[in-house]
Amino acid sequence: MTIWEYDRAVRGEGYPILAGVDEAGRGPLCGPVCAAAVVLPPDACIDGINDSKKLTEKKREALFDVITETAVSYGIAFATVEEIEEMNILNATFLAMNRAIAQLTVMPDMVLVDGNRTPNGLLLPSRTVIKGDSLSASIGAASILAKVSRDRLLMEMDAQYPQYGFAKHKGYGTAAHYEALRQYGPSPVHRMSFLKKFYQE
Repeated sequence: MTIWEYDRAVRGEGYPILAGVDEAGRGPLCGPVCAAAVVLPPDACIDGINDSKKLTEKKREALFDVITETAVSYGIAFATVEEIEEMNILNATFLAMNRAIAQLTVMPDMVLVDGNRTPNGLLLPSRTVIKGDSLSASIGAASILAKVSRDRLLMEMDAQYPQYGFAKHKGYGTAAHYEALRQYGPSPVHRMSFLKKFYQE
């Protein structure tokens, strides 16, 4: 079953309007978590949609424009570092997902959520799809919008805090990132709850 056939099959069950939802940035040591929700037209067929992690940065950037132009509706939202610290990364991710869904101008009949948990408080019919970004075109499209949006934000943060190399590692815990943390200490955009162990050592 291709990524497009999966969505067609769900529509065939009586859910003509699908919204795919995915996040980017749950694992990094800094910056907000981003989520996107995308409603694609039933006849859409965008070449190259896949799990954003399997695509090159250049391909993701090109697909971002195609998806946003093709989509019936889409939403992109963040949960801040402060919110991540306050409510933990899982709940902050759900918050970002709910914010992205709330931006949709079309009410979906079914929300397809990447992973094994639906966001708390989601009042629409929903279904979780494990590895959904490689199985469902709608989720794959959402994964690309979320990843590109967060990466762009990290590029801006890199300009503000160039010593950490955010542009290169996008906030993930690489050796270079940890080395910069040793040298300069954390910035205001770091998630201190993610660095507890590191600083205990």
